[in-house]
Amino acid sequence: MSFSFELRGKVALVTGANTGLGQGMALGLAKAGADICAVGHIDAPETRALIEAEGRRFHLIEANLLSIEPVERIVQETIEVFGRIDILVNNAGIIRREDSVNFSEKDWDEVMDINLKTPFFLSQAVAKAFIKQGQGGKIINIASMLSFQGGIRVPSYTSSKSGIAGLTRLLACEWASKGINVNAIAPGYMATDNTAALRADEQRNAEILNRIPAARWGSPEDLAGPVVFLASSASDYVNGYTIAVDGGWLAR
Repeated sequence: MSFSFELRGKVALVTGANTGLGQGMALGLAKAGADICAVGHIDAPETRALIEAEGRRFHLIEANLLSIEPVERIVQETIEVFGRIDILVNNAGIIRREDSVNFSEKDWDEVMDINLKTPFFLSQAVAKAFIKQGQGGKIINIASMLSFQGGIRVPSYTSSKSGIAGLTRLLACEWASKGINVNAIAPGYMATDNTAALRADEQRNAEILNRIPAARWGSPEDLAGPVVFLASSASDYVNGYTIAVDGGWLAR
């Protein structure tokens, strides 16, 4: 038996890589040897500099992932630039906070579209490319603690992340026999823009930290190891699983 965490020669497509968790995972993949194609609605100069400092190639595709309209273009452009695609990280996502009794259709639809609908259709398009290439591939979805728990005041986010966990299992069942591994990472409470409001709330911040056995918020760097594992041949027999990277939150 042989396995490797080496990703040299691989091409990773990462959505939402301009900051935060997406940037941390893209950098982790680059450190393991992968070239990075990033997708986002704004430029990512910091991510580009970090990736290129590792000696890896970086290409940005500007696209609005609130719609599935750019999906085919994203996959085609990745293959045109790099010649192939080996890894997809469905990281882009948004969150909207409001009491459920007041939650709007707009906040429901936009969160569900970018967090669940686009990841499915992007996975579908990438899987077709994997099958055409004939060498399998890796799809890594980004779930959440709220894939396992209910949360408060985030009905569309909880629904979308619960859906991601289910979709990960479904796609693994259909595509494992084709050499395509579909898994997910569920980050715990991470210090990113999405949690800025929580960290700024002194009471909620204290409540969260008191629940985390590791006694700290996570950082984007904490996802680098897990994403490299799931992107590499070391995880070739891991299918349909959601790995919690949470400092022990779910174990509490």
